[in-house]
Amino acid sequence: MKQKANDILKSKENSGRSAKKKYPELSALWFGLFIDILGFYIIIPYLPSLIKTYNTTPLVIGLLLATNAVFTLFSAPIWGRLSDKFGRRPMLLIAEAGTCSAFLILAFSNSLNLLFVARIVDGIFGGNYPITKAIITDSVPPRDRGLQMTNLGVAHTLAGLVAPGLGGFLSVFLIFGPDFPLALPGLVAACLSFSTIIITFFFIKESWPKSKRQKVDKEIKIKLKLWNNKDAVYLLTQFAFHTFSFIMYVSTLAIFIALILGLDTLGVSLLLTISGISRAIVRFTVFKTTLRLLGEKKMKILGLSILVITFILVGIFGAFYQEWWIFIVLMVVASYGVSCARGLLMSKVTETVSPKEVGKINGYTSTLDSLAQIFGPIIGTLFMPNDPLLFGSVMGILAFVALMMSFKQIVIYREKVQFKDLEHTA
Repeated sequence: MKQKANDILKSKENSGRSAKKKYPELSALWFGLFIDILGFYIIIPYLPSLIKTYNTTPLVIGLLLATNAVFTLFSAPIWGRLSDKFGRRPMLLIAEAGTCSAFLILAFSNSLNLLFVARIVDGIFGGNYPITKAIITDSVPPRDRGLQMTNLGVAHTLAGLVAPGLGGFLSVFLIFGPDFPLALPGLVAACLSFSTIIITFFFIKESWPKSKRQKVDKEIKIKLKLWNNKDAVYLLTQFAFHTFSFIMYVSTLAIFIALILGLDTLGVSLLLTISGISRAIVRFTVFKTTLRLLGEKKMKILGLSILVITFILVGIFGAFYQEWWIFIVLMVVASYGVSCARGLLMSKVTETVSPKEVGKINGYTSTLDSLAQIFGPIIGTLFMPNDPLLFGSVMGILAFVALMMSFKQIVIYREKVQFKDLEHTA
């Protein structure tokens, strides 16, 4: 027992030293993820204009967004398992190549059918996100994992800062004419995506090598089957409620701004850029202070509480008081709430399973994201144009359930293993 206590103490000391180093080996991963997200965000300001270009409805554009998620729903867990079996790096390279191909198809799409094909291809190769989360889990001990997982949100914040303005600028140049409305942003996105392949190939090291995979196979004798793991299932359920509310909001944001505020592509990109700048300022000035003052659990509760209130206010102001500056404030506040909660929720889920199941459970969180990306845009585009109040209320209720689930005590995997060891010793 004394030896185990010493081991735990050493582990914490090593973790503290690692935290001070800030995990420089993850720098290339963050940069590659930022570029990948940037490629997608460039397209966002164009979504409302596609309604007019193809003489369609907001619901069809919602279905276009959902198509990608339908295929990611099935592919994400497969990518997670493949990365568990064959390593993270080769699977990440394949997924990034597929994303690059999807952007090329998008660039040369001159019909809604081809746009749907591009989204399908992107969904099939939707392994970037779960594999990135698996690499973080491999590389970072539980003590620091929550903070590192929030860097996923940082990548989104920075991409949201740069991409809308870039997308709005590119909208001025129709290099192949009006028949190919996404040609230039699609080509730029493809080039950005190709650069992530270069970054991964030359700068990202394998975090789950064959030697480590074989060692874990031999050492882990206590098998906790995921769906018999009540704590893992509980936290996955909580994450599901959170991600459904969050993605319903973020996936329809550009359409919401266009329909409720009446802005064109350039106006949407400008508003999103202003919001992105504000979010970046808040994220890089307030976030760490909040974490230091409150700790992870209280910070998570604060973030989820902010989202409940903000989503309901989005519905109220969307229905009764459509002023652009109000929506900028709400977007900034929502971004702060997401920064406080989302990364910590993902981190806590990974702590309930063995190292051998990390890729699998990250695949499941990506699957839940995909389900949310299927139903979020569809429900959002159904409710939002006609009843913004109902739109905000649905998001608020889902976020409230996630908030209430935060008060249950969860036992992490390491504590379960230690308890089993004590039982066996006794």
